[in-house]
Amino acid sequence: MAFGEGGGDATAPLISSDGPKRHPNVVRNGNEWTAAAHVITAVIGSGVLSLAWSMAQLGWVAGPGMMVVFASVTALQSTIFADCYRSPDPEHGPHRNRTYAHAVERNLGSSSAWVCQLLQQTALFGYGIAYTITASISFRAILKANCYHAHGHDAPCSFDGSYYMLMFGGAQLLLSSIPDFHDMAWLSVVAAVMSFSYAFIGLGLGLASTISNGVIKGSITGVPTKTPLAKVWRVSQAIGDIAFAYPYSLILLEIQDTLKSPPAENKTMKKASIISILVTTFFYLCCGCFGYAAFGSDAPGNLLTGFGFYEPYWLIDFANACIILHLLGGYQVYSQPIYQFADRYFAERYPGSGFVNDFHTVKVPLLPPYRVNLLRVCFRTVYVGSTTAVALFFPYFNEILALLGALNFWPLAIYFPVEMYFIQRKVPRWSTRWLVLQGFSTVCLLVSAFALVGSIQGVISQKLG
Repeated sequence: MAFGEGGGDATAPLISSDGPKRHPNVVRNGNEWTAAAHVITAVIGSGVLSLAWSMAQLGWVAGPGMMVVFASVTALQSTIFADCYRSPDPEHGPHRNRTYAHAVERNLGSSSAWVCQLLQQTALFGYGIAYTITASISFRAILKANCYHAHGHDAPCSFDGSYYMLMFGGAQLLLSSIPDFHDMAWLSVVAAVMSFSYAFIGLGLGLASTISNGVIKGSITGVPTKTPLAKVWRVSQAIGDIAFAYPYSLILLEIQDTLKSPPAENKTMKKASIISILVTTFFYLCCGCFGYAAFGSDAPGNLLTGFGFYEPYWLIDFANACIILHLLGGYQVYSQPIYQFADRYFAERYPGSGFVNDFHTVKVPLLPPYRVNLLRVCFRTVYVGSTTAVALFFPYFNEILALLGALNFWPLAIYFPVEMYFIQRKVPRWSTRWLVLQGFSTVCLLVSAFALVGSIQGVISQKLG
């Protein structure tokens, strides 16, 4: 049941009836490859590094099986969601739904849109926290690799991550001056190349370690635990980690809004989704399986920073540098929807404010003139500062990833896209298609709830223990 049907509820509209306004000079010139680069930048991120640990909790059967299941679910969900960009017809509809919340409002009403907006912004904020934590871990891993190489693997090499979180936050303050998605295609391409680089390195090190061991480690049932309840918590966190690694519904429509037409944007986006899901699933299976085969039950929570690998130290350094560069771009990909929402919200609420709407040209030596908006500078500074502050307080990699995956998976990746599909395609209630998709949504809800409970338990135990 949707929170509101067809915009008929009494809740105040989230956004204007014409949708988000665009700068008149912005031209859509994206294609399936630029869209795939955006998706890969967002998807192959910190999640790939936790998959060997997830495999270790689930074992050789359930581990790869869960990855294939989540890949299939993501492919179905992205296909359904791509049809929601235009209304009422997915290919020729005159109304563009340029953001997730706008699509929900047009199809399901303002009440649903407000709920969606709250969930989306919370999830996006969480991704910023996760990326900040991961970047600091990679900074420390570089220092540890050099320390272990110089002083031996048993040396007391320990470094505080707080300073590196602050460094990452400072870099994000500079990158947050990028106006929107249309101006950051270059950053997504660089970040995608970096993600391929460290994924290949993790894959190669896992394969080399497995060959040198002369045996494939691991078991059918995964890591043994002292009690059945402990196993349940571990499995639920592993499912949450895998859930975090796949869906990109939070930013799908924003990426689709960069595509040129013809061909129809939904067709191009579906191609981009299939390309990116095939690529990411290949890397996920390889990294997860080779990491588990190399370390078995001792698989680290973060494959390239947990020091299952010590040598060659320079390759570990390079891989972690690639991770940091990728996270710099990935953070921006997930932050842009929040930035754009804030720009629209304040512009519509304070149309006469110079602070909100005026741009000032700043000239820096050796650089082209740059247009600065004071609201953007202030809001984005506060946003980056807040994600950094929360990361400093909860620096728990696997538990935070699992919590975000579980929290985001069902409502944003499954429920809203399925409900909008029913409206777009006019699917009759109790028809075969309606029953199948409702059953699909219910199963995903149960999986998400299971992962969420285990993830909350993990965060609490880490904080208190």
